[in-house]
Amino acid sequence: MRIAETIGTVTLSKCHPSVQGATWLVAVPLTLAGLAGKRAGRGEPFVVFDELGAGGGSRIAVSEGAEAAAPFHPHTKPIDGYNAAILDSIEFEQL
Repeated sequence: MRIAETIGTVTLSKCHPSVQGATWLVAVPLTLAGLAGKRAGRGEPFVVFDELGAGGGSRIAVSEGAEAAAPFHPHTKPIDGYNAAILDSIEFEQL
């Protein structure tokens, strides 16, 4: 699981019936430097499936790969990144 920040949304003209009713977000993964607010701590943007309602600028916890589809078992969804949580606050100690 990674922490990411949402930077936008994706608009689909067509989608698989199993993913209707949710939102697709564009997010950037954050390293420790990114969590501290440094621009260098941001990775390449990727798309995340969101049923929780995260907004722009939200920090989210993202499951990827097989774990992203696990909450929907036994029904399968064609997703590779899933918003598992919206994070209210993050506390860390920088060494």
